[in-house]
Amino acid sequence: MVDTSSNSPGSDAPHDVITIHDLKKSYLLGEIEVPILHGIDLNVKKGEFVAIMGPSGSGKSTLMNMIGCLDRPTSGSVRLMGKDTATISDNELAELRGFEIGFVFQNFNLIPRLSAYENVLLPTYSNSKKDIDAMQRAKDLLTLVGLDDRLYHKPTELSGGQRQRVAIARSLINAPSLILADEPTGNLDSKTSEDIMGIFSELHGKGSTIVMITHDPEMKKYVDRVVLIKDGRIENN
Repeated sequence: MVDTSSNSPGSDAPHDVITIHDLKKSYLLGEIEVPILHGIDLNVKKGEFVAIMGPSGSGKSTLMNMIGCLDRPTSGSVRLMGKDTATISDNELAELRGFEIGFVFQNFNLIPRLSAYENVLLPTYSNSKKDIDAMQRAKDLLTLVGLDDRLYHKPTELSGGQRQRVAIARSLINAPSLILADEPTGNLDSKTSEDIMGIFSELHGKGSTIVMITHDPEMKKYVDRVVLIKDGRIENN
């Protein structure tokens, strides 16, 4: 059985996986400052499965970018595994993003010319934990998501559900502390969505910490907690 948990030093530390305090984010539109997030506070504990939900334009994607180390706050703090993303260097930020966060996207983001196996291995080319046998782990993860007979198929030879399974396997290759899923069932039919959410539920049952951005109320039944965001503010927590 493949280990889906983090192998990184300090992964059993008592701090939350995510600690966000008074997070504000604005963007410049010409000379006009446009505020998007207004003082967000949010904690996610190790092993939690949390859905962040809200209407279009609510700030979900901006919040995801903050959590995923794809952008920095205007003010306030985002701490991941105890590290303040606003104060660490760009290299440290890239390392945190590469080693500790596994991304799953709505559009899969697979490389068309690479096989499923090669796509899963892709994150290890620039970031690879020394205690992981990446080649064997990629095969084990594809087996875990039910694609042991599709290792060398390219994305164009796979269904949408199979491509999302590859993306989930890829997100786990570096044994991250956090899985960040952005609308992971957004392009899938209802039956395939159930299958994909079954995989996330299985990962959660094995101890993975998962934050899922979604607008689909059907996803509520799979998670521990729903965080509602509207107009850049959290309405419940």
